[in-house]
Amino acid sequence: MSKSAVREVVCIHIGQAGVQIGNACWELFGLEHGIRPDGLYYDGYQPDDNSFLTFYNETGHGKFVPRSIIVDLEPTVVDEIRTGYYRQLFHPEQLISGKEDAANNYARGFYTVGEQMIELTMDRIRKVMDTCSMPQGFLIFHSLGGGTGSGFASLLISRLSEDYRKRTKIELVVYPAPRLASAVVEPYNSVLTTHTCIELSEVVFLMDNEAVWEICRRNLDIRRPSFTNINRILAQVISSLTAALRFDGQLNGDLTEFQTNLVPYPRIHFPLVTFAPIVAAEKAYHEQNSVDQITKACFEPANSFVKVDPRNGKYMSVCLLYRGDVDPSSVNNATSAIKSSRSIQFVDWCPTGFKVDINSQPTAAVPGGDLARVMRTCCMLANSTAIVEAFIRIDHKFDLMFKKHAFVHWYVGEGLEEETFVTARQDLSALEQDYEEVGYDTKG
Repeated sequence: MSKSAVREVVCIHIGQAGVQIGNACWELFGLEHGIRPDGLYYDGYQPDDNSFLTFYNETGHGKFVPRSIIVDLEPTVVDEIRTGYYRQLFHPEQLISGKEDAANNYARGFYTVGEQMIELTMDRIRKVMDTCSMPQGFLIFHSLGGGTGSGFASLLISRLSEDYRKRTKIELVVYPAPRLASAVVEPYNSVLTTHTCIELSEVVFLMDNEAVWEICRRNLDIRRPSFTNINRILAQVISSLTAALRFDGQLNGDLTEFQTNLVPYPRIHFPLVTFAPIVAAEKAYHEQNSVDQITKACFEPANSFVKVDPRNGKYMSVCLLYRGDVDPSSVNNATSAIKSSRSIQFVDWCPTGFKVDINSQPTAAVPGGDLARVMRTCCMLANSTAIVEAFIRIDHKFDLMFKKHAFVHWYVGEGLEEETFVTARQDLSALEQDYEEVGYDTKG
């Protein structure tokens, strides 16, 4: 590959959830590309090509620095990186932390506290973008429940849409789970953020902790999964999303290809994510994991990363990202079997429905991690009308609280107008309506 053919992607990690998922991702990317925690190659490692420069910037000293920005409004999580195992990997200027927390409050992250940090953050993003020759876009990691992840992320995304209008913005979002909650005001934060960002970002991949928690418990036999376990599974998904940019493969895609194939209408951009096989190391050698099996596993409701049942909705489009020892003919057989299956419904206006990406590089396993290293994996991104269940759930919680005006004074005190709550809620009702209409059959 020629030097100029690298299309760079800048990762932005916001708030505690975003930063911790970021830690797991860079740990995995380092293993996949033979880059040690100090940014140099492992001894004797020789890369096949330079397409990994999508995510890493090479310095004059032969060191590789991630193209990432890590922001949190409070110092503790970022300080862990500054003093931790990967402290030599990141450029110190790319680690940004404030002194005052957003305290689970969207308005603090968007107005008061976030306002003080936004200029510095945009300046650092500009510096990272200046090192890119052909930037493709941004991957933005955050959660919707906290204050920084909701408020500051909304502010940052709206600023990015002004300054880098043509660049793709893909969000990877930790969505509030139905039963596990880390904050009481999660419904407010997530409704406000979804409303702010729905017009601004191109694709939003949702994941919820409860769904991934159960996958950990069921597939990996971990009795009490920690966030590290969850984040390592999410890292594998993110690695599969971006594998086409970083390795050569038979059918290669890029960031804009997801958009084109997954988003039938601008607002319907919340695909479901599924990954297979998630299997413990001691079980892996007793399983075949054929292309057919892993493709079917992706359509299992239990493997979905959001607590919704895909059987209640219809699929509009599906991206299947295969990695490892996969040949196109077995993929064709697997997709034909899926199409003819009665339990998986497609909308009738989308005849083909599948986009396939095949990448010859198998996934890496983190030493000491729970996931086994397998020969082939499949990551499925499916735009399904079933995701509306997640929005309906959070809207219901929002309504219960907002009817009594509970906790609203915290937001108003930080500069958010009450009217914004009403507008945001109406926008989400419109989104529910949009999803419902998309699922209707066309009259012949």
